[in-house]
Amino acid sequence: MSGLSLTHWLYALSTLVIIVIMICRRGIVMPTLIGTFFVASVYHSSVIDGLKATFNASLVAAQELFHIFLIITLMMALLKSLGDLGADQKMIAPIRKVMKNGHLSFLMLIIATYMISLFFWPTPAVPLICTLLLPAAVKAGLPRMAVAMTVSIAGQGMALSSDYIMQAAPALTAKSAGLDVSLVADRAMILSLITGAVALLTAYLMFRKSIQPAGQQHTVDEPADIHGPGARKGSGPSVIPSGKEKWSRIFAILVPLTLLAIMCYMFATKLLPNSGSSMEGGEGAAFIGGVAVILLILTCIPVWGIDAFDKISQHLTDGFIFSFRSMGPVIPISGFFLLGSSDFSGKILSNTQKAPDFLFDLIQSVQDNIPQSGFLVAAVILIVGLITGLDGSGFSGLPLVGGLSAALATTQIDGTALAAVGQMGAIWSGGGTIVAWSSLVAIAAFCRVSPVDLVRKNFIPVMAGLIVSTLIAVVIW
Repeated sequence: MSGLSLTHWLYALSTLVIIVIMICRRGIVMPTLIGTFFVASVYHSSVIDGLKATFNASLVAAQELFHIFLIITLMMALLKSLGDLGADQKMIAPIRKVMKNGHLSFLMLIIATYMISLFFWPTPAVPLICTLLLPAAVKAGLPRMAVAMTVSIAGQGMALSSDYIMQAAPALTAKSAGLDVSLVADRAMILSLITGAVALLTAYLMFRKSIQPAGQQHTVDEPADIHGPGARKGSGPSVIPSGKEKWSRIFAILVPLTLLAIMCYMFATKLLPNSGSSMEGGEGAAFIGGVAVILLILTCIPVWGIDAFDKISQHLTDGFIFSFRSMGPVIPISGFFLLGSSDFSGKILSNTQKAPDFLFDLIQSVQDNIPQSGFLVAAVILIVGLITGLDGSGFSGLPLVGGLSAALATTQIDGTALAAVGQMGAIWSGGGTIVAWSSLVAIAAFCRVSPVDLVRKNFIPVMAGLIVSTLIAVVIW
């Protein structure tokens, strides 16, 4: 520890304070900005340089993460354009016909929630799914609490924890540690499926006896309206401009098939690495973004005609507002943890010749006191991830778990596997499955159940899934 400077100790203290504030369920944007300022000021022995580095940290983070904001913007804009056509409702309407009983309803909810959340994120997917499929599921005999558990586990948990299509989560996890984004994404995808399968199976065993026969009458209230006055609600047909019904049907078929084709193609490039095409990391996001742009243009024209020139700008603006509202606070948080990595600290501190590696140096100083057990290290990373998720976001702690994963990597388990484990903990916790003050509130509102009761019901299935996936990660990686 003799090789550590005052700046190292200040960085360690700042990180500890941030974790404590997370546990207290407070925002960590302010402490990360303050921490960045003090660390940089002490490093340079200059308040002026500290102020410059505070700005540079957020700037470097924004440069590294802007492609995430852009892909979210484009997918949200596409979803809004589909909503203008009424094609968003038509896309999942056929699923209602298959929901003949509670057991089939459970399966259909998993498929619909997972697929839509994987491409469009759970936040915009939940209103669509709950509005259209909740009444059908309840009529088929599935209890409201079971619907809420299924939607939260499949969407907020299984889909969001991998974020395999947009790759916002793996990018945040990998960037601060200089890890391979595509490798983190692949391993997170596998762990998310394992965690989700265990959690969903456990949840099904918990509520299967409460599933009622489909022949009985079940009271179905209108889903809660969380969009405010004037929002489209209910499961009835959308008001589609005259002559546009045909286009609504066309895009209700074309868009899902296109997105499915994208997924198949991306998986094919993984399985056939010599195929000549690469969808690694940013390449995959660029491909999806390009397709989203074309689909956005095509879906705007039939509804708005000549006004599509203006309407597409509005959809993109709405998309940017959504992406920055969801992800904006992550920029200064990521900036602080990028400061701990030598890959980025040089740019932030304007010292590219000798970039400090604060986080790695701190871990190295206590390396001899850390048991070289893959199981123990993975458990620590999982717990850290769960703690960082207590802020109700799930994303704000990803730079921290990524940096710790790279520093704590051992011969028994590498950094990318640990990063994937930490990502599971952070997002399954804060993304909306076992934290009542997260986006779980929206699901509870739609399903008319208590958020606190939903958290209690989700806790055992989710924790069982996380423990199993962590053990498997240590064994196979």
